[in-house]
Amino acid sequence: MKIDTVIRGKIVTWDPARPTASAMAVHHGRVVAFDGDAEELARDANRREEHEGYVFPGFHDAHCHTTSYGLSLSELDLSTPPITDLEQLYGAVEERARKTAPGEWVIGSGYDQNKIGGRHPELRRLDEVGSGHPVWLKHTSGHMCVINSAAAGGLELPRTVEGGRVVFDAGGDFTGLLEERAQSVVQQVVLPRSLDTLATAIGKAHERYLSEGITSVCDAGVAGGWVGQSPVEIAAYQLARDRGLLKVRTTLMVSVDALQDVHGHRDDHLEGALGIPGGIHTGFGDDRLRIGPVKIFSDGSLIGRTCWMENGFENDSGNTGYPQADPEDLRRAIVGAHLAGWQVATHAIGDKAVNFVIDCYRDALKLRPRPDHRHRIEHCGIASDDSVARIAKLGIVPVPQGRFVGEIGDGMLAALGPERAVQAYRLRSFLTAGVILPGSSDRPVVTGRPLLGVMDMVCRLTESERPFGPTEAITVEEAMKAYSLGSARAERSESGRGALRVGQLADYVVLGADPRRLLPREIGHTPVTFTSCAQPEAAEWSE
Repeated sequence: MKIDTVIRGKIVTWDPARPTASAMAVHHGRVVAFDGDAEELARDANRREEHEGYVFPGFHDAHCHTTSYGLSLSELDLSTPPITDLEQLYGAVEERARKTAPGEWVIGSGYDQNKIGGRHPELRRLDEVGSGHPVWLKHTSGHMCVINSAAAGGLELPRTVEGGRVVFDAGGDFTGLLEERAQSVVQQVVLPRSLDTLATAIGKAHERYLSEGITSVCDAGVAGGWVGQSPVEIAAYQLARDRGLLKVRTTLMVSVDALQDVHGHRDDHLEGALGIPGGIHTGFGDDRLRIGPVKIFSDGSLIGRTCWMENGFENDSGNTGYPQADPEDLRRAIVGAHLAGWQVATHAIGDKAVNFVIDCYRDALKLRPRPDHRHRIEHCGIASDDSVARIAKLGIVPVPQGRFVGEIGDGMLAALGPERAVQAYRLRSFLTAGVILPGSSDRPVVTGRPLLGVMDMVCRLTESERPFGPTEAITVEEAMKAYSLGSARAERSESGRGALRVGQLADYVVLGADPRRLLPREIGHTPVTFTSCAQPEAAEWSE
């Protein structure tokens, strides 16, 4: 048999039956042999790769937002660094406004009030520096934004919004701040994006992913709700695929807002079920583009202090956040998606939200048991010991972001205090309980490079070097496996990816050093020298 490629190097497989290898043969995008058998095939291979570094299974980001990230690459960058205070932010907006054509929007993203003095940008100052342009600044969490008068002109600003808040000052004037679902006030003017714009954004994001060793992602919410960019967003991914822009394997979480009541034969028992017309649900698609879980928001943001809490926030106990919808409506959505056969992925950060979602999954499974359902809690931000035990018992998959500790951990500490931080974004406790632990970033909320995430999962130190629940730290190998095996298991794709085994996809990354042999604070700077996402047109990146 004349095979496609033989790869030689220091290969780490994550397969206990063959942990390492020196040669790997690949045919039609899948591993067919290792070592001696691979060398036999090498004589007739179409291509040979010799790698100086270490070959690992490709990284898999289990929770990110590709279209939002791709769009942000063309938006005004307000992250810290480079922005360190409000005056710098206003100056950046003013400079962008001067370079923007009359009537066009100035859109910025990535600001964090915790890093620029504790205050959000204000409408009046944005009016001054915006030079008449509509200005829309998106918080790094994605859970809030600020607009100016030109952007708000003609908009109806409701006093109350279910699952969100339009913020007014003591005098009754609009401050410009929109929280959670209230962001739809401005989104309905700017959205939907065109398919061409979204496909281009996907391509830009995927090029960056490959440069960081990422070969698979799960996009956490498309085609609806305040997180989606267009009601036909799935078509944008298909367009990107047709144009050769879909460079990494993609699983799409469909927003629950895109679902509707579904009906079928009485034997199907679909009463109360929610789905897509035709009955499509989790698993539809192929190795490159598939439908994954349904995405449901139960609450908001920790650093924005909108997540649903039992006892409020540090120095702000009267504020316990809020759910993003009436709890009974949330329960019906979660149970209805379960009844229609979906894997359910519910965003929950506050401890009250986490416990509520666990209860909903318990109720859904009682109503219709489903072995190995792998329903997920996205972020699973604050989980007590009892919550961890219940998650393990019910077979729920938590999806925490280790990178949050390093990049926005100081803001989370300010919101929680050090005592409660022990229960935030847990890692070790989940592994000890026997729970699947994936690796993810929530990009563009934080920098999405997986090796930075691995570093933070190991170090558990904030940007200011403060410990953040250090007992939840895990080893380098455990963190790297989370970013491959764990993420594949979280989306039920471990039969084809997550490790390098005969018959599985040959997705791999070549690193300039073995992170397991580096000092913990060096891991995030490990060079990525080559990435291969095996497919007929071979999406690859090399340094």
